[in-house]
Amino acid sequence: MSTKMTTMDGNTAAAHVAYAFTEVAAIYPITPSSPMAGSTDEWSARGRKNMFGQRVKLVEMQSEAGAVAAVHGAAQTGCLAASYTSSQGLMLMIPVLYRIAGERLPVVIHVAARTVGTHAMSIFGDHSDVMACRQTGFAMLSSGSVQEAADMAGIAHLSALRGGIPFMHFFDGFRTSHEISKISLPDEEKLTAMLDKDALAAFRAHALNPEHPMLRNTVQNGDVYFQVRECANRFYDALPDVVEDYMKQFADEFGREYHIFDYYGHPEATELVVAMGSVSGTAMEAVDYLNARGRKVGFLQVRLYRPFAVEKFLEAVPKSVRSIAVLDRCKEPGAAGEPLFEDVRTAFYGSGRDVTVVGGRYGLSSKDTDPAQIVAAFNNLLAEKPINGFTIGINDDVTHLSLPCEPLEGFESDAVCCKFWGLGGDGTVGANHNTVKIIAGNTEKYAQAYFEYDAKKSYGVTKSHLRFSEKPIRGSYYVKSADFIAVHVPAYIKDYDIVSELREGGTLLVNCPWDAAEAEKQIPAGVLKTLAEKHARLFTIDASAIAHSLGLGNRTNTVLQAAFF
Repeated sequence: MSTKMTTMDGNTAAAHVAYAFTEVAAIYPITPSSPMAGSTDEWSARGRKNMFGQRVKLVEMQSEAGAVAAVHGAAQTGCLAASYTSSQGLMLMIPVLYRIAGERLPVVIHVAARTVGTHAMSIFGDHSDVMACRQTGFAMLSSGSVQEAADMAGIAHLSALRGGIPFMHFFDGFRTSHEISKISLPDEEKLTAMLDKDALAAFRAHALNPEHPMLRNTVQNGDVYFQVRECANRFYDALPDVVEDYMKQFADEFGREYHIFDYYGHPEATELVVAMGSVSGTAMEAVDYLNARGRKVGFLQVRLYRPFAVEKFLEAVPKSVRSIAVLDRCKEPGAAGEPLFEDVRTAFYGSGRDVTVVGGRYGLSSKDTDPAQIVAAFNNLLAEKPINGFTIGINDDVTHLSLPCEPLEGFESDAVCCKFWGLGGDGTVGANHNTVKIIAGNTEKYAQAYFEYDAKKSYGVTKSHLRFSEKPIRGSYYVKSADFIAVHVPAYIKDYDIVSELREGGTLLVNCPWDAAEAEKQIPAGVLKTLAEKHARLFTIDASAIAHSLGLGNRTNTVLQAAFF
């Protein structure tokens, strides 16, 4: 077997593959990328070997500025070096990113993409940090799922060395970095065998060495700087083919096919959505929904964002497409449009193709993006004059740029969907981590778990979203139609609209101290009415009393996990 099935989150998946290709890792922790560095540190401490039979040398610096400087120095001495970061941490790295790219060192930075603080700080995910680095010269490779985080991590390291260009491999903070999914890990030995040994030897030979000193990092004047800067063009022009070649090798070896631009949908689509990252699976579900109802639509997932290969992009877009909505997970105030939108619109300039291109924003700070919102973007393209600069997922009642979004009639997930309402610190999230790993690890089912909570974490409302299916799970969005809902804090049944998300014939479990008669009094009449109309089953359990009797204190998670099973 060339692969093995395992259950892990996106951070672990990326770090697991990156470890094999890394000799030196310099880090400084920042949410939500810290687990990548933490896992690397733990594996090294336990003696795990990289592809060279050595433990990764990990050093924690005083800030991300120091971390990227250490990576720069390690790469100058011929070491394969990597780092992991997000948001403001990545911002501190920018000056050195220019130097690393200018010197064409095969460094790889793995980024759990996160909101950069503006009017407020946010620990959650969007693309504002990586988009601030698109001009540094780093190649930028995007992953849209936990599976892709593992696969693209390897392709980034392989391509960086052969292409002689540093890579920024990024995936959505929290939405992918902390999502738990059942994936197929590439066999490490077969993956590292793809490494270009000649390129590695050339890189080592070019390293700084006191035995044969060389001049580096000169100060240049206008007589030569411009010319030397343009010399890099040929390496960036060649890089898309390098990445495509490794993607082909990867498909041949592991059976998962990727391209730098991947099209999904009707072969004669007239409307197209373009995006990258974790929204990709959601967009595919929206495409399936519309095509099943007679539309001709498609979705184009961008994986290699920099360099942006215009010819390959145009080849991937069906000739039948007449209108395109480009979705950006960031906001660039004052610009003519967001970054991906401007790249797509520029790609069509001079192409001879008559295509309307509009842009929109979605998912800032991990705002949930579901198939209904993607359908709204497709519907906008049917208008005589589609709205440009639109938003989806919010109600913009100030500048009125939001597209109308209606629930999808007849849309139903194949997965068994479960939702758990807990209190930060009560063990609900930890129990559900275990639950998804138990089910995925002991059955043939695919599984997905995502955890919704505020930045305070402890004593705030937590919501665990779990899906189980016979097929791989594509959509990365909240469970809004559940087969099973558990309410671990009795007050929530009065404070929140919970049962509206329960499916017909579903099950509601409430942790409460009430017997049947008292429960009928305490649970609002509207909730009981909805349960009756949905032919749902209601169960109660006094997990708090059971936990107390067992000496578990307020840790009701074990009791409630057993009740779920």
